Amino acid sequence: MNVHTVSLADARRVIGAGEVKAVELGQPSNIAVVDAGGNLVAHVRMDGAWIGSIDISINKAFTSRAFDISTQDLGDNAAPGQQFFGIHASNNGRVMIFAGGIPLRDGDTVVGAVGVSGGSGAQDQEIAEAAAAAL
Repeated sequence: MNVHTVSLADARRVIGAGEVKAVELGQPSNIAVVDAGGNLVAHVRMDGAWIGSIDISINKAFTSRAFDISTQDLGDNAAPGQQFFGIHASNNGRVMIFAGGIPLRDGDTVVGAVGVSGGSGAQDQEIAEAAAAAL
């Protein structure tokens, strides 16, 4: 069985595109890429990015791959009264329910995910979208 997943070269390209957008926005960020199994392939903490956001970026990427949905969309469905309320407590607290995590797709196949943390939700999402577009 051959599992299609992001390579280290793919992860570096995705992270590089995210770094370019983060610099453009003036927002140092942590950017993480996980493979099809949700395992970390690569991570970068840009100069000046929060240390506390390292774990968040990795977990945003994990969450996007674990559920094959952006963390922004998952968050919308995890609000009080919504169908996934409380999901953030699953997976030993690894599930992130705010913007900045996006599945990486090759056609219709999810091959990994990118997670960004360091700015506002809107900034994290914009950086993640730019990063994902580089795949």
